[in-house]
Parts: sequence; C-alpha cells; structure tokens
Amino acid sequence: MPGEKKHSKKREAILAKIRSMKTHPSAITVYEELRKEIPDLSLGTVYRNLALFREEGKVASVGVVNGQERFDGNTTEHTHFVCTHCGDVMDIDAPLDAHLKEDVASRYGIAVHSHRLTFFGACARCVRS
Repeated sequence: MPGEKKHSKKREAILAKIRSMKTHPSAITVYEELRKEIPDLSLGTVYRNLALFREEGKVASVGVVNGQERFDGNTTEHTHFVCTHCGDVMDIDAPLDAHLKEDVASRYGIAVHSHRLTFFGACARCVRS
C-alpha cells in the first residue's frame, strides 16, 4: 500500500527495546543497547525510526533532557518527573483531576485532545547526595 512502511527486524527491535525500557531512553541509549544484539545497526537508523514511531504515535517524546531527546514507549496519558540534577526521567503514578481536560476546554472554549504533565526537581538519589 502507498505510504505504508515496510516492517524490518531492526525496526521491530527498536520499537520492542524502547517499549521494554522504563528509563525513558535517548536514541543513543537505544542504539547502545541494541548494538549488542544487532552489530550492523546504525545510530541514524535508530534516529529515523524513533522519529517515525513518534509520528505514528507508537512512542512519545518526553522532551530534551541534558541535551538529548528522551522517549517513552508508554503512549497513554501519564505524568513524568525529570531530575534536573542527574537527568533521570520516571513515571509518576499520581492521581490527577479527572476533569482537568474538560475544565480547561470549557474555561477557554477550546477542544483538548490530550495533555502532558511533567514535574521537575531533584530525584531521591540526588536529594540524598
């Protein structure tokens, strides 16, 4: 079919790896992990596929942390915490106002389809040190 991307073992491995990692890895981290299994993998292939997966909604960008874009294989709406000291990114299981999207939409006369919430600060390890 026109516009349909072919499946490849490398593409499947990249998607599987990012979905299996809870650390919200950068492209370089995904590349370094997969090079152990796929020696002929290039960093460019990882970057191109992550961009494709982001466009297709298969992965989400958490943003740029310490100069590298970080990715999440969990594309459901959830909250993140970014440590501004060490760069760790973690999922936060915090109850959020279930009506937040509706309230914002009503207040501003807009249509809200999704939202992202990210907390920034020092992680427990950095607070201790």
